Amino acid sequence: MSWIGIDLGGTKVFGVVYQGEKVKKDAKRKTPLSGGPSAVVETIVAVVNDLGGAGGVKGVGVGAPGAVDHEAGVVLQAPNLAGWEESDTPLGSMLGKALGGVPVRVDNDANVGTLAEHRTGAGKGAADVLGVWVGTGVGGGLILDGRLRRGDTGYAGEIGHTIVHPGGRACGCGGLGHLEAYAGRAALEREARERHAQGTPTKLVELAGEGRMTSSVWSSALAASDVVALELLDGAVAALGTAIANAVTLLDLHVVVIGGGLADRLGPTFVGRIEQAARGQLFATASRLRVLPARLGDQAGALGAALMAAESA
Repeated sequence: MSWIGIDLGGTKVFGVVYQGEKVKKDAKRKTPLSGGPSAVVETIVAVVNDLGGAGGVKGVGVGAPGAVDHEAGVVLQAPNLAGWEESDTPLGSMLGKALGGVPVRVDNDANVGTLAEHRTGAGKGAADVLGVWVGTGVGGGLILDGRLRRGDTGYAGEIGHTIVHPGGRACGCGGLGHLEAYAGRAALEREARERHAQGTPTKLVELAGEGRMTSSVWSSALAASDVVALELLDGAVAALGTAIANAVTLLDLHVVVIGGGLADRLGPTFVGRIEQAARGQLFATASRLRVLPARLGDQAGALGAALMAAESA
């Protein structure tokens, strides 16, 4: 019995075939920058075909960035998908039809990534896990008593849109002071370019030019002790520490897993700094909190999407 999992990201669509508790094959393509949901569906179908097609597959799972109505398979908001203006997009039914009727389940990308890390990665064996995904944006997923929690609206775990600085920087969603505005790569890039435009030189712009400030650009700028990069990453660590400390205090968690493209690139030192920042703000000084680097890398989202589809069947 095989399942296909798709990680729909802001820059790439990554897919895996999951069979016999192992990933048998993977494939990826660039996320379309225009064309909206229809173009995204076409790209996902192309990735499925690269994986061998949907024939004989029990089902397909998709992890999508933004808020998702899991039961309906509808993407409610996707602010980090370029060209995706629509709200309440029935991605599950659109993709199922394009794949000839194969069952499709859709969930938030951070939810499925957290599910994978809980079942097979850094959070394996823990009853409760908070997953925090630091990439283009900041996503979160929550496992309590071994179960993925989505909440009444499907927004459970959305730590990126908790407020760390009331009235602060504008988030991509339109809110002010959200964690994502201080720790998401896209928001950090906006801030770096604004500072550069106002006369503050930075290697971030020098290295990226007109292109995107990738995680590797941030890593290189930090290695060169670029002042703007250091200041912005210090702010990201502080904001992540505050948000995680609040979640840990509210739920009495002791395992937090940090993943995502930026966190993976910056590595265990970055994650260790986040743990220190969180610990310094905890009410429960006896907390056994561990903030751990994700183990599954690029496969987490796609593997989690396949597991989600299998567990939802």
